[in-house]
Order: sequence, then structure tokens, then C-alpha cells
Amino acid sequence: SSTALQMTAFGLALLSTLFLLLATCTDCWMVNADDSLEVSHKCRGLWRECVTNMQDGVRTCDQYDSILADHPVKIVVTRTLLITADLLAGLALATLLLGLDCIKFLQEEPRVKLKMCYGAGVILSIGSILGLVGSVWYAVDVYLERSMLVSHNIFLGVHYDFGWSCWLGMAGSTGCFVASVLLTCCLY
Repeated sequence: SSTALQMTAFGLALLSTLFLLLATCTDCWMVNADDSLEVSHKCRGLWRECVTNMQDGVRTCDQYDSILADHPVKIVVTRTLLITADLLAGLALATLLLGLDCIKFLQEEPRVKLKMCYGAGVILSIGSILGLVGSVWYAVDVYLERSMLVSHNIFLGVHYDFGWSCWLGMAGSTGCFVASVLLTCCLY
């Protein structure tokens, strides 16, 4: 039924939006991937870099100077795309919530509610594409940076892999996209 489909899409969109928000706020987009002899665990995020001492578990973080400072393009573009994706996903969630059949808002206007669900699907799809581009762009940049160092035989003693924040961004974007497909293609 359309109500079950709406609720499925809403649940998926809500979870995926939370994933996107967490990805944007958390500090582990890149993680040091070295041998097991590591004494510290380093994570780089979009806003700061954190190091956890493996012996005592103490975690220290360094904020990046300012939002407007000269940051690598990778960070600026990823921040911009993810914040935009977060805002769009939030807007889509609010629109979808009001468009759900089980919500009393505009109950005598079923066509308007259906259009709201469709509109939420379109907004979600745009947000999901931006989030996916941001997450994948960051991951590709990390990969290329590492490949370039390897190809030049430069060993810095530390190399980075994609952290869980990056995977969370990809998962959240993918979930938003699936929810948007449910709302735009399957609801009609």
C-alpha cells in the first residue's frame, strides 16, 4: 500500500539523513592505516584532526584554524557538498513528514500530499547526489594522494585510508537516493 511505502521511505530517509549529519560532524574521514605496532590512532575530519593514544586511550584534537582559512580544496569542497546535502535532506524530511497520509496536515487534499511526497523525493535525490559526490570525491582524493606517494617511493611513515565518517557519508547518500526512488518512482 502507499502508506507502507511512504513509511518505508520516511524511515530510510530519516536514518540516511542522520548518517549524513554524523558524517559531516565526525572526525574520521581519513584514518591512519599502518602496522599493528601503532602507538596512536590518527583520524582526520572535515573540521579537525584527532589522535588517540593506544596505551592510555587519551584523545586529543586540533581544530583547523578557521572555516575561511586556506584549507585543501578536498576539505572545502567536501564540507560544502555535505552541508548542502544535510540541508536538502532535512528540508525533504520535513516536506515528506507533512506529506505522509498518516499526518493530519492537509488531510482533505490527497493530491497536494502526494505532490509533497514527490517533491520530497526530488529534493532527497539532489541531496543524495551532492552527498555522494562529496564523499566519493574525498575518498578518491585520499586514494590518489596515497597512490602518488607510493609511485614516487615516498614513505611518510603514515598512510591514510578512508575512515568511517567517509563510509557513513556514502551510506547516508545512498540511503537518501533509495528513499528518493521510492518516493518518485514507486509511489505513483
